[in-house]
Amino acid sequence: MRMTYTIKYFSFILFITLTVCFKNGFSQDVHFSQYNGSVINLNPAFTGFFDGDYRVSGIFRSQWSSVPVPYRSFSFAGDTRFKTKNMKSDCFGAGIVFNNDKSGDTYYGTNQLYLSGSFIHKLNKDSTLLWTTGMMVGVSNVGFNYSRMTFDDQYQNGGYNGSNGTGENFSKTSTTFGDFNFGTALQYAIKQRAVVQYGISYHHFTNPKLTFQNNNSIKIDAKLNNYLCFAYPIGAKTDLITEILYSHQGKYNEIIPGLQFKFHLDEKTNQAASVGLYYRAKDAVIARVGYQIKSLTAGVSYDVNTSKFIAATNRRGGFEIYVTYIFKKLVPFVPKTRVCPIYM
Repeated sequence: MRMTYTIKYFSFILFITLTVCFKNGFSQDVHFSQYNGSVINLNPAFTGFFDGDYRVSGIFRSQWSSVPVPYRSFSFAGDTRFKTKNMKSDCFGAGIVFNNDKSGDTYYGTNQLYLSGSFIHKLNKDSTLLWTTGMMVGVSNVGFNYSRMTFDDQYQNGGYNGSNGTGENFSKTSTTFGDFNFGTALQYAIKQRAVVQYGISYHHFTNPKLTFQNNNSIKIDAKLNNYLCFAYPIGAKTDLITEILYSHQGKYNEIIPGLQFKFHLDEKTNQAASVGLYYRAKDAVIARVGYQIKSLTAGVSYDVNTSKFIAATNRRGGFEIYVTYIFKKLVPFVPKTRVCPIYM
């Protein structure tokens, strides 16, 4: 029965993948090297998909600090899981996500606010096979600082004069639009500390318009994320974790495979450390380290640039740091039998 469920839902996910891959998607989204530090951005199905009651997380990225104006990205998320009175094993997830991205001399910036929701379903009694599906809706504001721009018409007689006309006409310097994303994922626990997880998500489903000159043909391409993770213990206190993320948006593709080792330091305090190496194809080698204690998880990564842009970056890519904390309610102990007072 368990294998039948697995084949059924993996076939469903494969069908979605093959269907959306044929849709043509203009711009690439905010993205992080430590995609596990921003899981709701990765796939809204991961909303509420954790062991606990509430989760808060934040991630910051500074890219290309060696160029005159670095690119900076920040994301904050909070989510929870809950059940209704009639639910025995399944549950719902709900969350909120805020993203901010700023880049270039013109401070081209993006601000996004999303609400996400999910439904988490147990496919068997022992909870080793879980299926979750979710969606995320919100608004995005994209804009730039026109006063920081220079144009050819402002350069005359070998010099620049800011009072000269630009010869350009922008009807607006910012735009706001609605957005819709959805995704689904499966998780199978093989044994203790051995887990395989696969998720697929589809972003910008409605291809929202992004234009500053009333050109309605300029739209954001839809984005497809495929994520696969496999963790397995290779020693009494050591796990091997392999991951791969494939993103497709318009004519752009991003592939990030990686490998890391997780060392369990103290079982009582849930203390562990990890170290790993990832590779963003044709762009950067990513070194990652992480630390976990109780309900707190943190990670730091650094991208070493390997693309043709090394002439400007001197191989210095992006620094990134994330922190995640999970709150768990203490369940009071209720004895099934009457306990005699200690003075008797």
